[in-house]
Amino acid sequence: MQKHDLRYILGAKPKDHENLYQSVDEAADRGEITELHIADSNKTNVHHCFRFLNNVPLNKSSKDSLTVNFLEYWETDSEGNVKNRFGWVTDIPISGENAFDIMRAGRARWRIENETFNTLKNQGYNLEHNYGLGKKHLSAVFAHLMLLAFLVDQVQQMCCPLFQAAQAKYRTRRYLWERVRSCFNENFVPSMELILHCIVNGVRKPKLEFQWE
Repeated sequence: MQKHDLRYILGAKPKDHENLYQSVDEAADRGEITELHIADSNKTNVHHCFRFLNNVPLNKSSKDSLTVNFLEYWETDSEGNVKNRFGWVTDIPISGENAFDIMRAGRARWRIENETFNTLKNQGYNLEHNYGLGKKHLSAVFAHLMLLAFLVDQVQQMCCPLFQAAQAKYRTRRYLWERVRSCFNENFVPSMELILHCIVNGVRKPKLEFQWE
């Protein structure tokens, strides 16, 4: 990633990076690590705790060892109980001013996993690891079509009041798509807009007039 000049914030677990955590602990014993505690602005019994160290060897120390910037984060309650402990390595220099933002960016990976991949797999888009074999990259074509559909829906979710009103009537996108398919299968409709109008206004069988050429 550094070779291609790419920024990164990557998760680092103690079991996977024993030497890294050992180096950090040794630096803490020498008083070389920075610790930071921030009270949560909304929850009075929650504190955000950080410790970070810049330019620490990722693997066993050597002249050619790759160095990274290490950030560890955990939450404590009013009784001092620790929960939600995470660690990351990054090429971004860490300071007291940006530690919280780096933590939020690192934890955003969970949102990508849950709000994108889980949605595509389980909420009606039918995205699977393998669509089956086919000529001329059929599986990849299906996957790209699903991602394009998801992109269009995301834009509508952010910008289209009609889509927002239709989605508000159902708990998940899966139920919304089932209703869309039902309207599509039962009626001859000229546009997706009319389907959404039917869903929002409760019209089951719209009366449409067509002029055939």
